[in-house]
Amino acid sequence: MKRVTMAMIGLLAATTGHAQTQTGAETQTGPQTEAELLAAAKAEPPMTAYAVTGKIVDTAEAFSAKYGLSVTGKKVNEAGQIELLIREAQANNVVGGVSLAADAATIAAQLIPEGIVESWVPPDVADQLAASARDPLVVVSDPMVWSYNTEAYAACPISNVWQLVDPEWKSRVSMMDPLEKPAYADWFNQLEEHHDPAMAAAYEAHYGKPFDSAEGSATQAWVKAFAANGVLIADSSGVSDAIGAAGQTSPFFGILSTAKFRDNVDKGHKLGFCANVAPFSGWLYPGLGVIAKGTASPNTAKLFISYLLTAEGIAPQSVDGKVPSDPRVGLPADEASGIAAHLDQLMVWTNAGAQSDLDRRQDWQDLWRTNLR
Repeated sequence: MKRVTMAMIGLLAATTGHAQTQTGAETQTGPQTEAELLAAAKAEPPMTAYAVTGKIVDTAEAFSAKYGLSVTGKKVNEAGQIELLIREAQANNVVGGVSLAADAATIAAQLIPEGIVESWVPPDVADQLAASARDPLVVVSDPMVWSYNTEAYAACPISNVWQLVDPEWKSRVSMMDPLEKPAYADWFNQLEEHHDPAMAAAYEAHYGKPFDSAEGSATQAWVKAFAANGVLIADSSGVSDAIGAAGQTSPFFGILSTAKFRDNVDKGHKLGFCANVAPFSGWLYPGLGVIAKGTASPNTAKLFISYLLTAEGIAPQSVDGKVPSDPRVGLPADEASGIAAHLDQLMVWTNAGAQSDLDRRQDWQDLWRTNLR
C-alpha cells in the first residue's frame, strides 16, 4: 500500500503557496441554496467523487439523474484518496472534486490547513449539526463495534476491554491492522488523550485494584497487552468471517464496522453487537466530506455535499449502520446491527485532536508492531 508522507504534503505547500492557519470552514459566499447551486453547476464540467465505499457509484448516479449533472463515483481507500488529492493539486489537474471519508487526521491537520481541500457546510443544515461535526464537516460516522458470534454465545462474552488481555482470550480476538488501517492507531491516541481515566477505571473494575500510573497511561498498557495476547490481523472480510461464520465452536471475538453486519444476510453469519462494554462498546470514526480547492466544479461539489447530508443521499450508507450527521435523518429501522439504540455507548471522535492523532500515529503503530505476538 502506498503511504502518503509528510514530505509529499510539504512539497505541495511549498509549490502552491496555500499555507493557511484556519481550521477549514469556508467563508459562506456565492451560491448557497439548492436552486442557486444547481443553476451555477449547470455550467460546470463533469466531476468525480471519491469515497471509501463502493456505494458512492450508485450515489453519484442517483445524484446525476436527480439534478441533470454528471458526477462519477469512484471507490478509493483512505490513503489513496489523500494521495490523489495531493497529486492532483500538484499537477493543477483536479479530477476528484469531493472526498468522502478519507484519512480524517490527515485531512483535518494537513490538507485543510495547506489549502488543498476545504470544508463547506450547507447553510440550511448547519444549525442541525453538532458543533463537532461542522468544522470540518462530518457527513457520516462509521461505527466500529465490539462483536461476537450469537450462535456460539447466548450473550456478549465480555463486559470490559481488559478481559481481552487475559489468557482466556489469547489468540481469540481479531481486528484490522493498525499498520495498514491508521484509523485504529488514531483510535488508540483518541483513547489516551481524551478517555484515559475511563480506561483506568475499567482496569480497576476488572482487576479490583487501581491502575498504577507509574507504568504510563492506562491506554498504552492496554494496547501493549492487547497486542501481546495474539490478536488475529485480517482485512475487514477476514475479521467478519473469523467472528461471525456459522458452525464455530470457539469463534473469535473482535471489532469491526457495522457495515459488515450485512454478512448476516449475505453469508449467513451470526454477528452480534456487544452492548455495555467498559469503557466503550466501540467508536465512531468521522467520515469527513471535503471539497478540492482546485476543482472546476465547485458548485457541483457543494450540491453533492448537500445531497450526502439528506436521507436520500446517504441511504446507501445508512443502511449499513453509518450514522448521518443530521440527526433528523437517522438510521433505517431494518439496519442489521441495531446500533441506533446504542450510540451513547460508543466513543465519539474528537476532531480537534487531529494534529495529535497524526503526530503520534507512528508512535502507536510502533508500540503495536513491537508488542504483537
